[in-house]
Amino acid sequence: MSLWLSLPVVVGVSLVLTGALRRYALRGSLMDIPNARSSHSRPTPRSGGVAIVLSFLAVLPVLGWFGVVSWELVWTLLGAGGGIAIIGFVDDHSHIAVRWRLLGHFAGAVWVLCWFNGMPPLNIFGISLNLGWLGNVLAAMYLVWMLNLYNFMDGIDGIAGIEAVSVCLGACLVYWISGNESLIWAPLLLAMSVLGFLYWNFPPARIFMGDAGSGFLGMVLGVFSLQAAWHSTSLLWVWLILIGVFVVDATFTLIRRFLQGARIYEAHRSHAYQCASRQLGTHSIVTLAVLVINVFWLLPVALYVELLGLDGLIGLVIAYVPLVILAVKFRAGELESHARI
Repeated sequence: MSLWLSLPVVVGVSLVLTGALRRYALRGSLMDIPNARSSHSRPTPRSGGVAIVLSFLAVLPVLGWFGVVSWELVWTLLGAGGGIAIIGFVDDHSHIAVRWRLLGHFAGAVWVLCWFNGMPPLNIFGISLNLGWLGNVLAAMYLVWMLNLYNFMDGIDGIAGIEAVSVCLGACLVYWISGNESLIWAPLLLAMSVLGFLYWNFPPARIFMGDAGSGFLGMVLGVFSLQAAWHSTSLLWVWLILIGVFVVDATFTLIRRFLQGARIYEAHRSHAYQCASRQLGTHSIVTLAVLVINVFWLLPVALYVELLGLDGLIGLVIAYVPLVILAVKFRAGELESHARI
């Protein structure tokens, strides 16, 4: 019972820390200044995501001490999550070259795979696939893509926080209903850590997450999905379905920009959610739309996969097709010189 009572405390700590970080950013002129590629119109403090990192990582060992989270997961997240957050925090203060950031990202991914003993065999259409070293390479690339796509998708007020909270709580619900209660505590802790920050970041945002927070969230969610994969392949599909909004928007946008010859490493504002926010003239409707999609579309599909035995790959396709249609509708990845908005 004492652990359950600690959850509101985590929310409060995150909330207070975010307020303190906002004052720190204002005093130190650590501001996100709008430019032609921004989705906001006024200078706003950044690096508020540090509050998420600190409140989550500080309590995680306590969960390990009480035995509700494995020490394997604790050390995995302390090393990879903490390292990615430090890289992001430094990059928020002074730019780090892309090659060095990627080196740090892959180092974090390797750390995860060492603690997890690599990528588990996957069951697809009833066939068990053990990809060996290729699976480990793909898993490392997946983790690096997850943390970077989360960075890409943190472009309007509240969207990254809403995604993290709704995805984590959705996964907790799936775990609870399916009898996997041992997996609940870590994503539940992350959701509480993000809730305190979200008070300051919900439209209109008074502070931004920054790379320290977005990269951390992407890595941690990736770790949660690999942890789930070691329990059952169906739970991996559950996570991939739940994070579908971010995966589809970021991946579709990147592929389309690449095919059009754009420099994919350059900043832009052509993600579907950014195009939608410009069309609608508001961040809040788009952010809340992500919440609605996660709760009323992706979560039911994930539950169907885990509880009713729908093949995970088929469930993934069912979940993603409407998201791809939305990406096409809002012209995600369209070069801005060709845009009609």
